[in-house]
Amino acid sequence: PYHVCAVQRAAEAQGRPTELRYTETHLDTIFALSTHPGKAGIAVVRVSGPQAKSVLKSMTLAKAPFPKPRQAVTRRLLCPQSHELLDKGMVVWFPGPRSFTGEDSVEFHCHGGKAVVDGILRGIGNTGPHVRLAEPGEFSRRAFENNKLDLTEVEGLADLLNAETEAQRRLALRQADGGLKNLYETWRTQLIKSMALIEALIDFGEDENIEDDVYDNAKRQAAIVSPIPGTTRDVVEVSLDIGGYPILIGDTAGLRSSQDEIEMEGVRRAQDRIRLADINIAILPATDFLSSSKVGGGVDPIVLEAVRKNPKTMVLINKMDLPGLENDKAMAAAKSVLWGDTSLADGGEDQRRLWAISCQTGDGIGRFLNDFIKILKDRFENSVSSSTSITQYRHRKHLENCIQSLDAFLDLSADDIVLGAEELRHAASDLGRITGRVDVEEVLDVVFREFCIGK
Repeated sequence: PYHVCAVQRAAEAQGRPTELRYTETHLDTIFALSTHPGKAGIAVVRVSGPQAKSVLKSMTLAKAPFPKPRQAVTRRLLCPQSHELLDKGMVVWFPGPRSFTGEDSVEFHCHGGKAVVDGILRGIGNTGPHVRLAEPGEFSRRAFENNKLDLTEVEGLADLLNAETEAQRRLALRQADGGLKNLYETWRTQLIKSMALIEALIDFGEDENIEDDVYDNAKRQAAIVSPIPGTTRDVVEVSLDIGGYPILIGDTAGLRSSQDEIEMEGVRRAQDRIRLADINIAILPATDFLSSSKVGGGVDPIVLEAVRKNPKTMVLINKMDLPGLENDKAMAAAKSVLWGDTSLADGGEDQRRLWAISCQTGDGIGRFLNDFIKILKDRFENSVSSSTSITQYRHRKHLENCIQSLDAFLDLSADDIVLGAEELRHAASDLGRITGRVDVEEVLDVVFREFCIGK
């Protein structure tokens, strides 16, 4: 029986018309010219499907050894019926699933004359009853259905083929390489985790001892914050616009040695975040550097290691407003403890990593923010200007729908938990429709019809 994929069955269940030329013909082997038609030095003919291996054998001398995977070898290309020599070229064998389509595939590299190409195409078409010319975009369609590409990567590939400027090429290449896929799948995974909390509360809330704030936890990972040091266990995140740059700031547990198992879990999470972050900001009280007879005796060794070994870490010395505190003495002590007595003597790189502030009065914060914006510009100006953008109308539409569902979810109270779960499902579904993780049959033809025959 022909292979019918899940998207077709889902479409039929909803009473929608379906096109079977892709979903019912997986047993066919397809072929097409993948390079531009017309006179050229070289032409590439691509073959993909279960009979690709037999096509390769039929088009070359029977006594020739079968090529090793992914190695180009020279071969005499023959007519399967008459064994007439068509051309001398190269062949490359790609056994599935390690191929573009995920199927057994072969490429014939021949001379680009029209008569040569026509002869090879005609010869391949005569190798078997289930060997046929490919539909436009069918190679990429098979790659999608075999999980070799998602829809954003397919669209990036189409944009790359149509790119005319350097900027278009860079943007399309990032999308084809999974730039958008990784972003959208990260968001979708976060939504699914929130959905799991909600579903657990719906299913077991009346029978199990589940905390009353589970619904709020789905909106934001739970955080325990109090004025007592060491009570921030999880990472609290907030998005800020700083100098025109979109910044995601995570407030982690303080780094400190402890025998408390829960507190050390918070420290472990903070260390994981430090490794992943682009920039780290350590806020240390000035009193830590003057808290004993030995300068710096109050600074935890874990903090010293994080600052010294991580050039991404900036240090804010806080509480500079305390009565009797000599600012110059405190800053000198901080410099000495953190980097040594001589590291800042000549105003080197570490000088840009240390600021004096007071969160109580606000002194020094403006100066730090101005310097921070300059650092952001120096480090990320190029990456921000060349970041992956929304290039497809359907992406924008699904993202707008996702935001609407999330806004609706956040506006609901814990009493509307079932409606909240449904809004989260809608949001995750819209993100999934961008990458193809849900039923997207209605958008597939739009995506693939833009391709040329051999792609």
